[in-house]
Amino acid sequence: MNVLCVIPARYASTRLPGKPLKDIAGKPMICRVYERAAKASRVAAAIVATDDSRIYDAVLQHGGKAVMTRKDHPTGTDRLAEVAEKYPDVDLIINVQGDEPLIEPKLIDELAAAFDGDADLQMATVCTEITDEAEQQNPNNVKVVMDKQGYALYFSRSLMPYPRHPGTPVYKHIGIYAYKRDFLLAYAKMAETPLEHAESLEQLRALENGYRIKVIKTPYRFVGVDTAEDLAKVNAIYRQMMQG
Repeated sequence: MNVLCVIPARYASTRLPGKPLKDIAGKPMICRVYERAAKASRVAAAIVATDDSRIYDAVLQHGGKAVMTRKDHPTGTDRLAEVAEKYPDVDLIINVQGDEPLIEPKLIDELAAAFDGDADLQMATVCTEITDEAEQQNPNNVKVVMDKQGYALYFSRSLMPYPRHPGTPVYKHIGIYAYKRDFLLAYAKMAETPLEHAESLEQLRALENGYRIKVIKTPYRFVGVDTAEDLAKVNAIYRQMMQG
Protein backbone atom coordinates (compact mmCIF):
# COMPACT_ATOMS: atom_id res chain seq x y z
CA MET A 1 0.00 0.00 0.00
CA ASN A 2 1.42 3.37 -1.08
CA VAL A 3 1.15 5.72 1.93
CA LEU A 4 1.52 9.50 1.84
CA CYS A 5 1.72 11.51 5.07
CA VAL A 6 0.37 15.05 4.69
CA ILE A 7 1.03 17.74 7.31
CA PRO A 8 -1.25 20.78 6.85
CA ALA A 9 0.21 24.04 8.18
CA ARG A 10 -1.21 27.57 8.34
CA TYR A 11 0.68 30.61 9.58
CA ALA A 12 -2.24 32.14 11.45
CA SER A 13 -2.88 31.02 15.03
CA THR A 14 -5.06 32.80 17.56
CA ARG A 15 -2.98 31.94 20.60
CA LEU A 16 0.46 31.58 19.01
CA PRO A 17 0.88 33.62 15.78
CA GLY A 18 3.36 32.12 13.33
CA LYS A 19 3.17 28.82 15.21
CA PRO A 20 4.58 26.52 12.48
CA LEU A 21 7.81 28.53 12.36
CA LYS A 22 8.41 28.70 16.12
CA ASP A 23 11.84 27.38 17.03
CA ILE A 24 12.21 23.93 18.55
CA ALA A 25 15.83 23.07 19.32
CA GLY A 26 17.18 25.02 16.37
CA LYS A 27 14.57 24.19 13.70
CA PRO A 28 11.06 25.44 12.90
CA MET A 29 8.35 23.34 14.53
CA ILE A 30 6.86 22.28 11.20
CA CYS A 31 10.24 20.82 10.22
CA ARG A 32 10.37 18.82 13.45
CA VAL A 33 6.91 17.40 12.70
CA TYR A 34 8.03 16.57 9.15
CA GLU A 35 11.18 14.79 10.37
CA ARG A 36 9.26 12.55 12.75
CA ALA A 37 6.50 11.75 10.26
CA ALA A 38 9.07 10.84 7.60
CA LYS A 39 10.61 8.27 9.99
CA ALA A 40 7.49 6.10 9.88
CA SER A 41 8.46 2.91 8.05
CA ARG A 42 5.07 2.52 6.32
CA VAL A 43 5.20 6.03 4.84
CA ALA A 44 6.54 6.29 1.29
CA ALA A 45 6.73 10.08 1.52
CA ALA A 46 5.81 12.95 3.82
CA ILE A 47 4.84 16.42 2.63
CA VAL A 48 3.83 19.72 4.24
CA ALA A 49 0.73 21.34 2.71
CA THR A 50 0.56 25.09 3.25
CA ASP A 51 -0.88 28.28 1.78
CA ASP A 52 1.99 30.39 3.15
CA SER A 53 5.27 30.89 1.28
CA ARG A 54 7.21 31.41 4.53
CA ILE A 55 6.31 27.92 5.72
CA TYR A 56 6.94 26.44 2.27
CA ASP A 57 10.41 28.02 2.09
CA ALA A 58 11.34 26.95 5.63
CA VAL A 59 10.50 23.31 4.95
CA LEU A 60 12.54 23.25 1.74
CA GLN A 61 15.48 25.01 3.41
CA HIS A 62 15.64 22.22 5.98
CA GLY A 63 15.53 19.45 3.39
CA GLY A 64 11.83 18.62 3.55
CA LYS A 65 9.09 18.41 0.94
CA ALA A 66 6.24 20.90 0.71
CA VAL A 67 3.40 21.87 -1.60
CA MET A 68 1.49 25.15 -1.88
CA THR A 69 -2.29 24.92 -1.63
CA ARG A 70 -5.13 27.37 -2.21
CA LYS A 71 -5.94 29.87 0.55
CA ASP A 72 -9.73 29.56 0.31
CA HIS A 73 -10.25 26.07 1.78
CA PRO A 74 -13.09 26.14 4.35
CA THR A 75 -11.77 23.05 6.18
CA GLY A 76 -8.57 21.09 6.67
CA THR A 77 -10.13 18.16 4.81
CA ASP A 78 -10.55 20.29 1.70
CA ARG A 79 -6.86 21.21 1.83
CA LEU A 80 -5.98 17.54 2.24
CA ALA A 81 -8.15 16.59 -0.73
CA GLU A 82 -6.39 19.16 -2.93
CA VAL A 83 -3.08 17.45 -2.14
CA ALA A 84 -4.57 13.98 -2.69
CA GLU A 85 -5.68 15.00 -6.18
CA LYS A 86 -2.03 15.68 -7.07
CA TYR A 87 -1.00 12.11 -6.12
CA PRO A 88 -3.17 9.62 -8.08
CA ASP A 89 -0.84 6.68 -7.30
CA VAL A 90 -1.28 6.99 -3.52
CA ASP A 91 -3.56 4.47 -1.77
CA LEU A 92 -3.65 5.92 1.74
CA ILE A 93 -3.39 9.50 3.03
CA ILE A 94 -2.36 10.02 6.66
CA ASN A 95 -3.05 13.47 8.08
CA VAL A 96 -0.71 14.55 10.88
CA GLN A 97 -1.30 17.90 12.59
CA GLY A 98 1.44 20.50 12.15
CA ASP A 99 1.53 21.29 15.87
CA GLU A 100 2.50 17.76 17.02
CA PRO A 101 6.33 17.88 17.07
CA LEU A 102 6.44 14.79 19.33
CA ILE A 103 4.35 12.59 17.04
CA GLU A 104 5.50 8.97 17.30
CA PRO A 105 6.49 7.40 13.95
CA LYS A 106 5.33 4.02 15.29
CA LEU A 107 1.83 5.43 15.80
CA ILE A 108 1.68 6.47 12.14
CA ASP A 109 2.68 2.91 11.23
CA GLU A 110 -0.04 1.48 13.50
CA LEU A 111 -2.62 3.68 11.82
CA ALA A 112 -1.54 2.47 8.37
CA ALA A 113 -1.58 -1.14 9.58
CA ALA A 114 -5.27 -0.81 10.53
CA PHE A 115 -6.07 -1.06 6.81
CA ASP A 116 -4.17 -4.33 6.29
CA GLY A 117 -6.58 -7.07 5.25
CA ASP A 118 -9.64 -4.81 5.55
CA ALA A 119 -10.62 -3.72 2.07
CA ASP A 120 -13.83 -2.11 3.34
CA LEU A 121 -12.15 0.25 5.82
CA GLN A 122 -12.08 3.83 4.51
CA MET A 123 -11.04 5.92 7.50
CA ALA A 124 -9.18 5.51 10.80
CA THR A 125 -8.05 7.70 13.68
CA VAL A 126 -6.52 7.57 17.18
CA CYS A 127 -7.58 7.95 20.81
CA THR A 128 -5.97 7.81 24.24
CA GLU A 129 -7.49 7.28 27.69
CA ILE A 130 -7.79 10.33 29.95
CA THR A 131 -8.35 10.06 33.69
CA ASP A 132 -8.14 13.68 34.85
CA GLU A 133 -11.67 14.97 35.51
CA ALA A 134 -10.92 18.49 34.27
CA GLU A 135 -9.58 17.04 31.01
CA GLN A 136 -12.67 14.88 30.67
CA GLN A 137 -14.99 17.87 31.13
CA ASN A 138 -13.04 20.20 28.82
CA PRO A 139 -15.02 20.70 25.57
CA ASN A 140 -11.76 21.29 23.70
CA ASN A 141 -10.95 17.63 24.38
CA VAL A 142 -13.11 15.66 21.98
CA LYS A 143 -14.30 12.35 23.43
CA VAL A 144 -14.99 9.17 21.47
CA VAL A 145 -16.86 5.95 22.27
CA MET A 146 -16.26 2.74 20.32
CA ASP A 147 -17.98 -0.59 19.72
CA LYS A 148 -16.40 -3.93 20.62
CA GLN A 149 -14.53 -4.05 17.30
CA GLY A 150 -12.99 -0.62 17.85
CA TYR A 151 -15.17 1.36 15.46
CA ALA A 152 -16.38 4.80 16.51
CA LEU A 153 -19.97 5.05 17.69
CA TYR A 154 -19.83 8.80 18.29
CA PHE A 155 -17.52 11.77 18.87
CA SER A 156 -18.54 14.62 21.19
CA ARG A 157 -17.24 17.64 23.05
CA SER A 158 -19.44 16.55 25.95
CA LEU A 159 -18.28 13.99 28.50
CA MET A 160 -19.18 10.51 27.34
CA PRO A 161 -19.96 7.95 28.41
CA TYR A 162 -21.59 9.48 31.45
CA PRO A 163 -19.60 7.99 34.38
CA ARG A 164 -22.50 6.57 36.37
CA HIS A 165 -20.07 4.02 37.79
CA PRO A 166 -16.55 4.90 39.08
CA GLY A 167 -13.71 3.82 36.85
CA THR A 168 -15.60 4.11 33.57
CA PRO A 169 -12.88 4.73 30.93
CA VAL A 170 -13.02 7.97 28.95
CA TYR A 171 -11.15 8.28 25.65
CA LYS A 172 -9.88 11.51 24.13
CA HIS A 173 -9.80 11.70 20.35
CA ILE A 174 -6.42 12.57 18.84
CA GLY A 175 -6.70 14.45 15.55
CA ILE A 176 -4.58 12.16 13.40
CA TYR A 177 -6.47 10.57 10.52
CA ALA A 178 -5.90 8.03 7.77
CA TYR A 179 -8.09 7.91 4.67
CA LYS A 180 -8.26 5.79 1.57
CA ARG A 181 -7.50 8.29 -1.16
CA ASP A 182 -10.70 7.75 -3.16
CA PHE A 183 -12.82 8.05 -0.02
CA LEU A 184 -11.07 11.28 0.99
CA LEU A 185 -11.88 12.88 -2.37
CA ALA A 186 -15.55 11.88 -2.03
CA TYR A 187 -15.71 12.82 1.67
CA ALA A 188 -14.45 16.35 1.02
CA LYS A 189 -17.35 16.90 -1.39
CA MET A 190 -20.05 15.72 1.03
CA ALA A 191 -22.31 18.41 2.46
CA GLU A 192 -22.05 19.39 6.10
CA THR A 193 -24.28 17.19 8.28
CA PRO A 194 -26.49 18.22 11.24
CA LEU A 195 -24.40 16.61 13.99
CA GLU A 196 -21.18 17.84 12.41
CA HIS A 197 -22.61 21.36 12.55
CA ALA A 198 -23.91 20.99 16.11
CA GLU A 199 -20.61 19.73 17.57
CA SER A 200 -18.32 21.48 15.08
CA LEU A 201 -16.61 18.13 14.49
CA GLU A 202 -15.91 17.30 10.87
CA GLN A 203 -15.46 13.55 11.44
CA LEU A 204 -19.16 13.21 12.30
CA ARG A 205 -19.87 13.78 8.60
CA ALA A 206 -18.46 10.32 7.88
CA LEU A 207 -20.53 8.63 10.60
CA GLU A 208 -23.72 10.42 9.56
CA ASN A 209 -23.19 9.22 6.00
CA GLY A 210 -22.91 5.61 7.17
CA TYR A 211 -19.14 5.13 7.02
CA ARG A 212 -17.25 3.38 9.81
CA ILE A 213 -14.18 4.92 11.45
CA LYS A 214 -11.64 2.58 13.05
CA VAL A 215 -10.18 4.02 16.26
CA ILE A 216 -6.71 2.92 17.40
CA LYS A 217 -6.06 3.13 21.14
CA THR A 218 -2.61 4.39 22.04
CA PRO A 219 -0.75 4.88 25.32
CA TYR A 220 1.41 7.61 23.77
CA ARG A 221 1.21 10.97 25.51
CA PHE A 222 0.71 13.91 23.19
CA VAL A 223 2.08 17.39 23.74
CA GLY A 224 0.51 19.60 21.09
CA VAL A 225 1.71 23.19 20.83
CA ASP A 226 -1.03 25.80 21.29
CA THR A 227 0.61 28.26 23.69
CA ALA A 228 4.01 29.70 24.59
CA GLU A 229 4.00 27.39 27.62
CA ASP A 230 3.49 24.35 25.39
CA LEU A 231 6.37 25.53 23.22
CA ALA A 232 8.70 25.81 26.22
CA LYS A 233 7.67 22.34 27.40
CA VAL A 234 8.37 20.76 24.00
CA ASN A 235 11.72 22.55 23.73
CA ALA A 236 12.73 21.10 27.09
CA ILE A 237 11.75 17.59 25.94
CA TYR A 238 13.73 17.99 22.70
CA ARG A 239 16.80 19.12 24.60
CA GLN A 240 16.59 16.00 26.75
CA MET A 241 16.16 13.81 23.67
CA MET A 242 19.17 15.37 21.94
CA GLN A 243 21.35 14.89 25.01
CA GLY A 244 20.66 11.19 24.78
